[in-house]
Amino acid sequence: MGVSLPKVGVDYPGSYAELLAWFPDDATCLDFLDWLRWPDGFCCPHCSSTVGWKLPDGRWSCGGCRRRVSVTAGTIFHGTRTPLTLWFAAAWHMTSQKHGISALGLKRVLELGSEQTAWTMLHRFRTAMVRPGRDRLSGTVEVDETFVGGPEPGRPGAGALSKTLVAIGIEYGPDGLGLERCRLQVIDNTKMPTIKQFLRDHVELGSTVISDGHSSYIWATGFDYDHQPRTISNSGKAAHELLPGVHRVAALVKRWLLGTHQGGVKPEHLQSYLDEFCFRFNRRHSRARGLLFFRLLEYAIQAPPRTYRSLVAGPAVPRQSMPQPPADKRVRPDSLHRDPRNRPWRREDA
Repeated sequence: MGVSLPKVGVDYPGSYAELLAWFPDDATCLDFLDWLRWPDGFCCPHCSSTVGWKLPDGRWSCGGCRRRVSVTAGTIFHGTRTPLTLWFAAAWHMTSQKHGISALGLKRVLELGSEQTAWTMLHRFRTAMVRPGRDRLSGTVEVDETFVGGPEPGRPGAGALSKTLVAIGIEYGPDGLGLERCRLQVIDNTKMPTIKQFLRDHVELGSTVISDGHSSYIWATGFDYDHQPRTISNSGKAAHELLPGVHRVAALVKRWLLGTHQGGVKPEHLQSYLDEFCFRFNRRHSRARGLLFFRLLEYAIQAPPRTYRSLVAGPAVPRQSMPQPPADKRVRPDSLHRDPRNRPWRREDA
């Protein structure tokens, strides 16, 4: 059973300075992941035995099936050649700022050998940001759609080129005050079956659904929701005035994609970026930014492994014809662990 109410300074670091002090090397990072994965003691993922012995290299020797079990096996860290100190630093940079970080920015900050390594690390974290069995939106929920993508010539609106349709659900707080949680999902169209599936997946039955006057919502809500349509054409008000919540979230998403990621997100990868936005938005009121770092690692140690090939959408180069890196290229990044230096700026010959 995981930590329900983690405390800053006890269960997770409260600042970047504390992060560096807590995790100076890969061994301490591995021990932290060990604690996150098995907070109540070792449990073998193969035979469920709770009897085991810690080995000098950080792995476990199972007393049931006699296998050697790594803490990172079966997680997003499975088989990684990137030091865990870099993984932890990437998780911190990804969660400590409300705008996150791009792959190119992470490459520069951590001095990684390639942008591909940084992109893969961030994308693996994104696959862990959706917690299985998470609570659906409830109470009063605004729902609408928006198009995400740069301006392209051609027909505007639903027939626009190079744009991706995204459904938005935003939950209001008690008594309809303030924005609480949101859900974002890429959808193919605005037909009734698609809208109905989005509502079933993300909105609790019996909730109050506020939408525009699109006929799909009337049939999609049916008797399962208290539907309150707001027809824009007859109201004399703009869409953002009748549905302020979804328009505010849509504006924040587009600004984030254009700012942090320079509008370079492919439609095939957009859902992962939307999951990242929801992860931070829904936790924007956390009492400490380190809590987001803690939750991300907590989810990451439970998420299944993902390879680079499975993350790339429609790879154009077959595996057998991929070029080999040059002999002098640093394939494995260096750990952040460094031996302390005694004031190198004070030269002896000065």
